[in-house]
Amino acid sequence: KKKGDAVKLSRLGKVEEKSAAEIFSPEKVVILDPKAEEPLKPEDFAGKDAVIIGGILGDHPPKGRTTKLLTRRFPKATVRNIGKGQFSIDGAVYVAKLVSDGTPLEKIPVKKGLSLRLDEHAEVYLPYAYPLKDGKPVISQKLVKYLLSDQIVENEEELLKKG
Repeated sequence: KKKGDAVKLSRLGKVEEKSAAEIFSPEKVVILDPKAEEPLKPEDFAGKDAVIIGGILGDHPPKGRTTKLLTRRFPKATVRNIGKGQFSIDGAVYVAKLVSDGTPLEKIPVKKGLSLRLDEHAEVYLPYAYPLKDGKPVISQKLVKYLLSDQIVENEEELLKKG
């Protein structure tokens, strides 16, 4: 939505200013929706052109917005979950990639909740699900650095001032 975002994203792939519903045929899409009844399986990717990862990380417990805002727009899509819990986008991408490469979902270790120690008296707790790689949570180190910095306090204060 910001001007520079399209430029940054174009380094990773093709950027469109259209809705996914305008770009992809519903039957050619896998949607990752936490409220989906069936878990993701490697065979779900056969004949698909895209994986759409729903979810807006932040609300705990989740409000089900993926179903309301995304899944309903693709009535013929393959809709799957990646397990219990709310995953970050990068964690969901990691899980989807492993499953698309043939790893069964139940073989992917997941940690529920993550504590980041600020100092000996305080910590930041993230109540989300994180896939593990080599026993460590898959989470952006830039995000960890931000969450442990003073910058987050400044940003929250600014948001509170704006109302």
